[in-house]
Amino acid sequence: MKMHVATVHQNASFDAIFDTHPETSLDLSHVEAVLKKGYKKPFLIVDRALIRNKFRRFRAAMPRVHPHYAVKANPDPRVLTALIEEGSGFEIASIAELDLLLSLGVPVADIFYSNPIKSRAYVEYAAAKGVEWYVLDSVEELRKIVSIKPDAKLYLRIDTPNIGSDWPLAGKFGSHLADVKEIISEAVKLKADLAGVTFHVGSQCRNPQNWRVGIERAKGVFTDMEQSGLKPRLLNIGGGYPVRHTKPIPSIEIIAEIINAAIEDLSPEIHIMAEPGRYLVSDSAYFVCQVVGTATRNGKRWMYWDAGIFGGIIEVSEGLRYEIVTDRKGKKIPWTVAGPTCDSVDILMRDELLPEDLQEGDFIYIPNAGAYTTAYASNFNGFPLPDVIVI
Repeated sequence: MKMHVATVHQNASFDAIFDTHPETSLDLSHVEAVLKKGYKKPFLIVDRALIRNKFRRFRAAMPRVHPHYAVKANPDPRVLTALIEEGSGFEIASIAELDLLLSLGVPVADIFYSNPIKSRAYVEYAAAKGVEWYVLDSVEELRKIVSIKPDAKLYLRIDTPNIGSDWPLAGKFGSHLADVKEIISEAVKLKADLAGVTFHVGSQCRNPQNWRVGIERAKGVFTDMEQSGLKPRLLNIGGGYPVRHTKPIPSIEIIAEIINAAIEDLSPEIHIMAEPGRYLVSDSAYFVCQVVGTATRNGKRWMYWDAGIFGGIIEVSEGLRYEIVTDRKGKKIPWTVAGPTCDSVDILMRDELLPEDLQEGDFIYIPNAGAYTTAYASNFNGFPLPDVIVI
């Protein structure tokens, strides 16, 4: 099967700076083997061996940092089981994710509730199940959690720069430095166990210095906590570890050099964790869909896939550029690519250079798509959810 890769190779010297370690992706032969059995609808094929390798590589790069997988990236039970077997902890954003982990035998002590704003009912449920650690980023959330679970172990999410991240996450969550002292003061007043600090550098972060700045800010908050009589003992350096698509990335080893240097002077009593999601699962998979039709309108070429914004490829709407592989080798021309639904928002790409001879029935192969694809997919407009095939 000859493939055309629709992407522009980066400048070699730029590659040398950023791509300092070869990235391993799922071999396309696994996709070919599935297609030989027939195609019914879009699917994601995931190789658990690659997930295990990424986990081990993360641990080797940062021996003091314990990974807690962000379940939202890909909550397939088979993916979770592979990470459980590797010794991962977990980070959740909902009680559905909590129930899933508990059903797989994950010790509740290994589950951290990292959604900064939680409904009262969800906190009550998590507390009843034995969850100990809860994040917060406001006085209001502090009071809510303590009113339900006075002995909760709490960690404060602080704002930190997201410069150089493909998806900055600052703004919706993260207490600003001006608010930190008020939160600490209220924790002391409530006799709450405010014991940790966390931050998020932004998704697909290609600027390793963001972690250094976040850690330095966390150290400052630790000092404020200690001066107020609190006993900090957790540093959570969050997620954001990048994977390769069409842009060069710093390797996890380069990021680790900066993180390891920044945490070197922290007391051994401080437990350090991270929340990798995309990094652990993205490279393990291919997302496969099919061209269901093409059209020419006002001289412009349109192509429609059987999966779109609502079918698992939503991150393109936020600027993610996937590598696109096809069987065709025609001259590249600009295409507008859309999903199958009747919603006008279901447009994936405009002026995307793809082979001119692509046509109905052709397959589209998207590598490194193991994160935030099937997890985002819905049945909108009656279209089926993609299958997940795990090898």
